[in-house]
Amino acid sequence: MSDSVPPWPWWGASEPTPSQARLVVSTRTLSAAIEEALIGTFTRAALEVVLAEELRLTWNDSEHAPSSAESKRDVIRGYTAGWSVPELVALASRLAAEVAVAPHFLGPLRELISEYERGGGVVGPTKNLIFAANGPKPEIVLRDAVNNDIEIVANADYCLVYAEPVPPEGLSFARLIQWWREREAVPRDVSDREVGLRLHNRFLESLDSPPERVLFEVYAGRYKASFDIPALIPQVYLHYDPYDQRMRRALKGPAPLARQRMDFLLLFTDRRRVVIEVDGKQHYADGTTASPSRYAAMVSEDRRLRLAGYEVYRFGGNELNGTPASKAMVEDFFEQLTERMA
Repeated sequence: MSDSVPPWPWWGASEPTPSQARLVVSTRTLSAAIEEALIGTFTRAALEVVLAEELRLTWNDSEHAPSSAESKRDVIRGYTAGWSVPELVALASRLAAEVAVAPHFLGPLRELISEYERGGGVVGPTKNLIFAANGPKPEIVLRDAVNNDIEIVANADYCLVYAEPVPPEGLSFARLIQWWREREAVPRDVSDREVGLRLHNRFLESLDSPPERVLFEVYAGRYKASFDIPALIPQVYLHYDPYDQRMRRALKGPAPLARQRMDFLLLFTDRRRVVIEVDGKQHYADGTTASPSRYAAMVSEDRRLRLAGYEVYRFGGNELNGTPASKAMVEDFFEQLTERMA
C-alpha cells in the first residue's frame, strides 16, 4: 500500500472552497488525518518505536509482526484497525499533545478534534467513579485539592470505587467484569459469566427501590447477548455533601447539594454520558403533600446536568411495576437509546 500523502484526504480529490467545506468527523476522516500525520513525520523505523513504545498501542494482527507490514500505512492500521470514533479522537489528541508531529499536520488533527468536541457530551475525563453503596454514606475528603484527588476515610467497605481512566469507547460491562475479577482476586478458571453474575448481585445490593430493581434487571437481560455493551452503573455519586439533609436543617446552614447520587449512569463513550432517574413521590412531595420546592430543585438539577453535556431520562416509579407491559416498555426504551447513541 502506498505511503504517499494525498492532499485533502477526507474531502476528496479537489480542494473545496471554505463555503463548501463541511468537516465530517468519522472513522474515515480521523484515520486519514492520523495516518498522514504519522506517515509524513516519521521514518518506518521511528514509526514502529512511536506506536509501540511511546504511545504504547497494542498490535492487533496476531499472525504477523509489525516488521512484516508492507508499508507505514499498514503498520498504523495493524494497531488501529476497527477502532471507533472516540478511540481515534483520543489518539489524535495524543498525537497533538505528546508526539513531535510535523507542524503542518497538526492543523487537520486539531480541526477534527475541535469539531468532535463541538458535537456535545461532557468535556473532561471521568475520575473517581464512586457507586453502588450498600451501607452507610462514605466519608470523603480531598487528599490533594490541586489535583482533585480524593480519599474515602470512612465507610469505604460499603461502596465501590472505579479509579481507572474510562476509555474513549466508554465503560462496558465486560471491562467492569475484568476490574471486578482483579479487585476480588477471582481465579482465572472462574468464567466471565460467573464473575459477571457476582458483580450483578453486588450491584443489586445497592438498590432498595423495587422500581429501580425492575429497570436494572431488564437492562441486565441485554448482557445475555454480549457483555461488551455499556454497563448500567447504579447509585453513582455526583456531588458530595459531608452532611445529610437532617444535619443541614439542624445547623440552619445552606441547603444540601441537589441530587448527590444518580440512580443510574451509562457511559456510552468517555463523553456521552446518560443519567437515568427513577422518581418516587419523595422527588416531588413531602409525605402526601405536593412540594413545588422539591420539584423545582429536581428540574433545576436536570438543567444543570444537561448544560454540562449529560443526557437525563426519568421514569416514574409507578411505570416500573414489574408487569410484562412495564418490562417491555423499559426494553424498548433501552433499544431506542442504544440506536440513538450508535
